[in-house]
Amino acid sequence: LFRNTYRYRFICVGEENWVDSRTIYIGHKEPPPGTEAFIQQRFPDNRIVSSKYTFWNFIPKNMFEQFRRVANFYFLIIFLVQLIIDTPTSPVTSGLPLFFVITVTAIKQGYEDWLRHKADNAVNQCPVHVVHHGKVVRKQSRKLRVGDVVLVKEDEAFPCDLILLSSSRDDGTCFVTTASLDGESSHKTYYAVQETKAYNAEKEVDTIHATIECEQPQPDLYKSVTYTHTHTHTRSENLLLRGATLKNTEYIYAVAIYTGMETKMALNYQSKSQKRSAVEKSMNAYLVVYLCILISKALINTALKYVWQSDPNKDEPFYNQKTEAERQRHVLIRAFTDFLAFMVLFNYIIPVSMYVTVEMQKFLGSYFIMWDDEMFDEELGERAVVNTSDLNEELGQVEYVFTDKTGTLTENNMEFIECCVDGHVMPGAAGMDMIDSSPGPAARELFFRALCLCHTVQVKEEDTVDGIKHGIHQGKSTSFYISSSPDEVALVEGMKRLGFTYLRLKDGRMEILNREDEVEKFDLLEVLTFDSVRRRMSVIVRATGEVYLFCKGADSSIFPRVISGKVDQVRAREGLRTLCVAYRSLNPEQYEEVFQQLNRAKLALQDRDKQLAEAYDLIEKDLILLGATAVEDRLQEKAADTIESLHKAGIKVWVLTGDKMETAAATCYASKLFHRNTQILELTTKRTEEQSLHDVLFELSFVFFSRLSGDCTDYGLIIDGATLSAVMRPGQEGSNSGNYKEKFLEICRNCSAVLCCRMAPLQKAQIVKLIKASEEHPITLAIGDGANDVSMILEAHVGIGIMGKEGRQAVRNSDYAIPKFKHLKKMLLVHGHYYYIRISELVQYFFYKNVCFIFPQFLYQFFCGFSQQPLYDTAYLTLYNISFTSLPILLYSLMEQHINMDILKKDPCLYRDIAKNSLLRWPTFIYWTILGVYDAIVMFFGAYFLFDNTTFTSNGQMFGNWTFGTLVFTVLVFTVTFKLALDTHYWTWINHFIIWGSLIFFVVFSLLWGGIIWPFLNYQRMYYVFMQMLSSGPAWLSIILLITASLLPDVVKKVIWRTLWPTTTERIQVGTNYLTRSCRTDNCGSAEGCRVWLHPCFGS
Repeated sequence: LFRNTYRYRFICVGEENWVDSRTIYIGHKEPPPGTEAFIQQRFPDNRIVSSKYTFWNFIPKNMFEQFRRVANFYFLIIFLVQLIIDTPTSPVTSGLPLFFVITVTAIKQGYEDWLRHKADNAVNQCPVHVVHHGKVVRKQSRKLRVGDVVLVKEDEAFPCDLILLSSSRDDGTCFVTTASLDGESSHKTYYAVQETKAYNAEKEVDTIHATIECEQPQPDLYKSVTYTHTHTHTRSENLLLRGATLKNTEYIYAVAIYTGMETKMALNYQSKSQKRSAVEKSMNAYLVVYLCILISKALINTALKYVWQSDPNKDEPFYNQKTEAERQRHVLIRAFTDFLAFMVLFNYIIPVSMYVTVEMQKFLGSYFIMWDDEMFDEELGERAVVNTSDLNEELGQVEYVFTDKTGTLTENNMEFIECCVDGHVMPGAAGMDMIDSSPGPAARELFFRALCLCHTVQVKEEDTVDGIKHGIHQGKSTSFYISSSPDEVALVEGMKRLGFTYLRLKDGRMEILNREDEVEKFDLLEVLTFDSVRRRMSVIVRATGEVYLFCKGADSSIFPRVISGKVDQVRAREGLRTLCVAYRSLNPEQYEEVFQQLNRAKLALQDRDKQLAEAYDLIEKDLILLGATAVEDRLQEKAADTIESLHKAGIKVWVLTGDKMETAAATCYASKLFHRNTQILELTTKRTEEQSLHDVLFELSFVFFSRLSGDCTDYGLIIDGATLSAVMRPGQEGSNSGNYKEKFLEICRNCSAVLCCRMAPLQKAQIVKLIKASEEHPITLAIGDGANDVSMILEAHVGIGIMGKEGRQAVRNSDYAIPKFKHLKKMLLVHGHYYYIRISELVQYFFYKNVCFIFPQFLYQFFCGFSQQPLYDTAYLTLYNISFTSLPILLYSLMEQHINMDILKKDPCLYRDIAKNSLLRWPTFIYWTILGVYDAIVMFFGAYFLFDNTTFTSNGQMFGNWTFGTLVFTVLVFTVTFKLALDTHYWTWINHFIIWGSLIFFVVFSLLWGGIIWPFLNYQRMYYVFMQMLSSGPAWLSIILLITASLLPDVVKKVIWRTLWPTTTERIQVGTNYLTRSCRTDNCGSAEGCRVWLHPCFGS
């Protein structure tokens, strides 16, 4: 009692000897004065926030994040330098593209965050019913406070974490689905606090005077440590979590204990952070290298300028006398100013247009996913959705896939497949004829009755559940089944098909309709509930004076307790969940002994769970085996094929689920994650109770260490949430335990597949984070359909949401959303492959063409006295990356298909060729850079030596400075465009139009730019320059020779490499082209059939 003033004081489940706790007053009824010291605690409101920005911090926070990019920060500095000092080029050339990139990115990220705000408001403003002064009032969810008594009606979600006070059911129970929390859509039973379950009206609830003491919020959904206290204590079965839904109960009353961002669901959310792809990281690394090259160029030119000007005759020519201010300026200041001017002159080596093109490529390329008809689901009427286009290429680099089970791999629809009775197998869809030919009637009917009685199934008479009509036959509603375990429902429905129908539990009696349409009644005496340690459940029933114990469970838990029956003939089927059924007859003396054992355990004040387990162990023995059942959790269409393809592609698949180990393991077998020959290693609570965690890890490691070099045994690992917590716990100094993470990772690396069961949402994220941070730093992908998957979706490099039945929280928080798991195959093997190939070429090509562009400018400074004189005209400097060379590479990065799409789907092995960022490694980058330097040298010195001291025009005029620069620029534009054309494998009319059209545009622009006197220009230095150059025959010849000399080494290198060391991709490309030509010659109409014969992975 609480000072005899408050009727009850409840102690919530929590850690033993916790220090920090909270005291909650139900209905905000404070204790009377003088009771004890009262300090009002402040708790957060019930507002949920998943957005990243607010109206006030969007601009500074977004700007900070964008300028963290090395490129953006660099261009900002260049722009400021152009504003401050006199530079060879206009500030507009750097400022305008930078402004465009920043603005487009900010708009895109702002729109995405606005959608999150919109989703948050929809949740925060939904109505809830609160008991206030004996009346039910309606308020918005965000205004709910800790201590409020909430009325929740059937099919409503719980607005916060609640303690159940009472329900519409007389026994104080309610039924809840927790699909959005742990992925289990089955109905679970929760219990009201014993002292308040009789208060089932508003005025009665308002009279409750009590306090609740509980621990401070923590994210573990499954933590349920209780301890004995002199006051009433609550259990985990009294705690209703936000996100769960009330089912098949008219209403409940409950008190709010955790609200808003302190609810367990919110604490399991990961904060949404900016994700960056491996390609973007490579771009930043290359950017740093080119920045160093740029600084080196500027330093060399600055130093050489002052060396060259050290001669007084060269320092001040008569036409460029220095002013007095320039003479008096300190030499260091002048040198620094010149250094900055050279930086601006050469800054085009790092073009901001590359980032504009990359943004456009990602944005436009994402529509190919959304337009893909093969990823359209007719049942749902949904297409794939791209929530962020920043990670398209990351889809081609995935090494680990972390998938949820329920609703992702499976449809969560258990189906009774078959049963084995007395050694005879009967299909689940067997008719009466099949039953008549089955084993003897006594054994058969006892088996059927056992399955009709040994369960916790409830019967619902109404015609709707979850808003879906059930059991409608000729306009009349019939009963259907609900249970906390979907396989129990499948078994009872299977028995109904075989002639034995479970009707109801009424007044402690279970009623069955047998094949003769007779109703049989059994008194339900005891229920020995299922738990994951025993892995079985039992009921004790009485019929016609005889008492039976019926028991069903996993074969490993039933067989050791069986004294007779055909054990050897009961075999598990791969992919099916097998449950064995046994029974035992009890005489009156035995039943009385059982009754006393159970009563003593139930009334125990200390170690109640332990005593119950011991009592169950004593009762469930000396059993007679009746038979076994096989139940299948139906997989989604082509889920097994998708997982098999991912394995062939070199991707490791992990299943992370909140479900029980037995159910999850059965799904893994059905989906081909585990095979019959897979040796399963267990790292579970059951095993760590028998051995220390250190010994178990050492034993598992020894399995791999001791196997022979030729041993090809396939290993699979199963770990549960409790053991994972112990593994993740940091080792203490001086202890022998050390840090188990590395040992755990070593075991996982040697396993082909891993199953993690009984995972809390935050633990799923911890697993993903652990793999991300491992030594190899692999690219991870997480896929799920429920709110319990949001944390791992946000933690992984790429997050994919399934448009399932568990709401749209996973879809809203994901990077991509697909209708079904099977669509992941094409998403990765085709779209991911193409995106990575395209953007890799884009990045390397941009750096290459800008080396070709700027290196002649660097060489030219040696011939112009390091005067910062541009080689190219300002129009060419501005339009080179914006117009002349940008559209061809943009189109390439959107449409290139180096291999036919069908081949990529049929041969997942090709995905391995692009793994580990293979096309953006340093050797490839260095090759492209060297190629760019070579082309630049050929262009510059080829033009220089060919035209040295030579007249070319008919009137004897020599080419001048701008004609020389225009000649180099013309060769440059044609060379880099032809280089891209040589790299293109997939030609369409659009490619031809853009590639050749861009060259024509360059020629037409040059003719117009130099052929007209533009009134807005103060000077016209390019007037008639381009026409004069084209009027010279040697100039035409030089352009052709220099383009050929520039492209020849790359062509020769490719021919040699493809002949001597061809990759798998190159073999397919050559073979496909050959077969396509052959098919066209033979008029077979289609080359596709021939391609299948060609590829070695398809057979000969």
